[in-house]
Amino acid sequence: MITIRRGTERGAADHGWLDTKHTFSFADYYDARHLGFRQLRVINEDRVMPGQGFGTHPHRDMEIVSYVLAGGLQHKDSMGNGSVIKPGDVQRMSAGTGVLHSEYNASTTDPVHFLQIWLLPAQQAIAPGYEQKTFSDAEKRGRLRLVASPDGSDGSVTIHTDAKLYAAVLGPGEQAELPLPKSRHAWVHVARGQVKANGHLLVAGDGAALSDEAKVTLEGVEGAEVLVFDLA
Repeated sequence: MITIRRGTERGAADHGWLDTKHTFSFADYYDARHLGFRQLRVINEDRVMPGQGFGTHPHRDMEIVSYVLAGGLQHKDSMGNGSVIKPGDVQRMSAGTGVLHSEYNASTTDPVHFLQIWLLPAQQAIAPGYEQKTFSDAEKRGRLRLVASPDGSDGSVTIHTDAKLYAAVLGPGEQAELPLPKSRHAWVHVARGQVKANGHLLVAGDGAALSDEAKVTLEGVEGAEVLVFDLA
């Protein structure tokens, strides 16, 4: 079974300095039909104007993944970490018992475009943690490259939940597959371009929930970047 969540139906807000789209209920956007999927709670597509950003604020008991599509995102946190996240980078912050952080556009001239992803942890009150790794387009070309997993396998960042995150860059006609055991579910999010997911056309901003499917099959239609979540 596949259920499509069109990008045009997402929650949306334009604050001037921030243009944001919410796949699931978040902040002032609430839809009882879209509270999350399995462990996945947030996929926000954010565009932050030059020199603007999110001031210091708290999080706890959440696995937070940032995936930058264009520009640079300046991160600072109470654990002492500071970095600029760029396209190809995957950043994981485990909020655990509590962490403060800020996120700003690193540029004074160009917007930053990124996805912020939240997943429920397998265990609450863990020690906060941070990790950032780079995955080139070449690593993701024509295949689903593992970028986050519970055990950090294949050089992925470590997330403290029973989920795996894959990223793919697909040109027209290129295909990638992910087997799905009966106990697993998947969420597909199209970051840019167009793909077919199990035969269904998805465009940038679209998502799809898959359950009781033997596998996820992606086919590039128009140069695309896609995230696939393997969920319990």
